[in-house]
Amino acid sequence: MANSFWTPNRRSLLKAGAAGAALAGAPLATHTAQAVGTGRIYISHEKSHELTVLDGTSFQVVKRIKTSRRPRGMVFNPAHTLLYVACGDEDVVDIIDVAKEAVVDAIPTGPSPEVLTISPDEKTMFIANEEDSSMWIISIEDKVLLHEVPSGAEPEGVLVVPDGKIVYLTSEVADMIHKVDVARGIILDNVVVGTRPRRMRITPDQRELWISCELSGEVYIVDVASYKVTDVINFLPPGFRRVDVTPVGLEMTADGKKVWVTLGRANHVAVVDVATRKIDQYILVGSRPWGITFTSDEKTALVANCLSDDLSIVDIASKRVLRSVPTGRVPYTPLVNDRVGWSPVGN
Repeated sequence: MANSFWTPNRRSLLKAGAAGAALAGAPLATHTAQAVGTGRIYISHEKSHELTVLDGTSFQVVKRIKTSRRPRGMVFNPAHTLLYVACGDEDVVDIIDVAKEAVVDAIPTGPSPEVLTISPDEKTMFIANEEDSSMWIISIEDKVLLHEVPSGAEPEGVLVVPDGKIVYLTSEVADMIHKVDVARGIILDNVVVGTRPRRMRITPDQRELWISCELSGEVYIVDVASYKVTDVINFLPPGFRRVDVTPVGLEMTADGKKVWVTLGRANHVAVVDVATRKIDQYILVGSRPWGITFTSDEKTALVANCLSDDLSIVDIASKRVLRSVPTGRVPYTPLVNDRVGWSPVGN
């Protein structure tokens, strides 16, 4: 049976729930409505507590959307009419109306939500609560907690498979990837990977999970069928020490042939060939690159650099940085509104 938020052990969420209700009923400021598929770029900022909106052609800042404190992971709904934003310091997921470019509601979460994703049918939300060592499975429509899944300490990355039956969850402290049964809200299996696993991508054929491991400076590859590690990729850009290499962000091309990995303190992005496991190239970007996404035509990579407070615009064909755009304090997740459809991962 579903557990309501309004139970004694959820009293800490009352304030967040009230805030969401207030937002839902508040009048919105005058603005120009934006249609879906505009190509606008949305970037969450941990320290300035806002999303910066960039024009997708000029890359100029066109708007700033104030959110709850410490926005980090974000995901669009399949129609790209809503943008869900995990706000870690207020224990809520803000809901942004994309046409209005304004926060219109909020969903209470556990302590310090970091990364989230939603099911393909848009009925269920999966949230990694960093300070609660758990993943919450929530009914989006009812804002009701369906399952609380205990995990290793400091869970972060979440990925749901296309049929919506399985979710994979990274635990930074336990160095594990949990395989979670969605219907029952239980962990089916665990696999140990490198130190501090962060983000994941799954190949289009759903045979392999690729996982960034920040403190061991590696990407682990897990066979989905056997749930065992099959390969490990190490990184070392020229001029850097291994301790400087801290992979976090991952993005995979739609054909599953290339993976781009942000290398954190090493200030580079690595381009990896999936078939050979070889590193094609290192690309120098800003300071401590974190989140990464592609435009839907896969011509441009957008890299959020959290210590230089900017976004690197990278031409994918030439693997060259075209420009850097100042955005806000500590950019975390970049997303582009040019791709209507569901994504299996939270960024």
